[in-house]
Amino acid sequence: MKQTEEKKTGGKLKWYVLGALILLCLLYFAVPAVRAYVNQAAAVLGSANVDAVVDYIRSYGPYAMAISFALMVFSSVVAPLPAFLIPFSNAAIFGWWQGAILSWSSAMAGAALCFFIARALGRDTVERFAGRGALAGVEDYFAKYGSRTILICRLLPFVSFDAVSYFAGLTPVTFLSFFIATGIGQLPATVVYSYVGGMLTGGVKYFVTALLCIFALSILVMIIKNIYTERQAKKGDGGHG
Repeated sequence: MKQTEEKKTGGKLKWYVLGALILLCLLYFAVPAVRAYVNQAAAVLGSANVDAVVDYIRSYGPYAMAISFALMVFSSVVAPLPAFLIPFSNAAIFGWWQGAILSWSSAMAGAALCFFIARALGRDTVERFAGRGALAGVEDYFAKYGSRTILICRLLPFVSFDAVSYFAGLTPVTFLSFFIATGIGQLPATVVYSYVGGMLTGGVKYFVTALLCIFALSILVMIIKNIYTERQAKKGDGGHG
């Protein structure tokens, strides 16, 4: 009886998520203003330029907070986009503590959305959003740390935030457990990013941005290296077999 109810709930969730994604796709292709906003947001985040993100958010005036919130959620779903620029930008625009609250709450919303997308649509769909390599890296942490993985990974700055959210949705972990661990785990980093972001000006800002870009690139190289090593190991095992 319980399994039947869970299947019904899972089926409903799948259709809700599919419906929402289809609606968003229709809006993107049918409404030029929506398409322009999404394309511009992706370009701004992809530039890895704090000043560009600050100017973009500020350009919306009284709607700046809402736009920042939407940017964070957008960057969470589209995993390759760098979300670390947003906490710095929020701190520069709204002050460090208000920026921290905005960054934390929007990241929580993005994490929840990733979780439900994964739970509803499965691994094949998730790999298109997060990337197969990122998921493979996170899978190792889940195998090693079990139920503590979410909290541990949230405390590690070099582990993909979005990949953890997606992969958690593929596991039996409950949403409440995931949400609480995410909220606690990401709080220290959010406070630090926001506090530092509020102090960045001029050359220091560019220096820190450059360091973050190098850091992000090193993570990418590490993921590619791990994938290559695993594939070589599998080939070796196949050869021995």
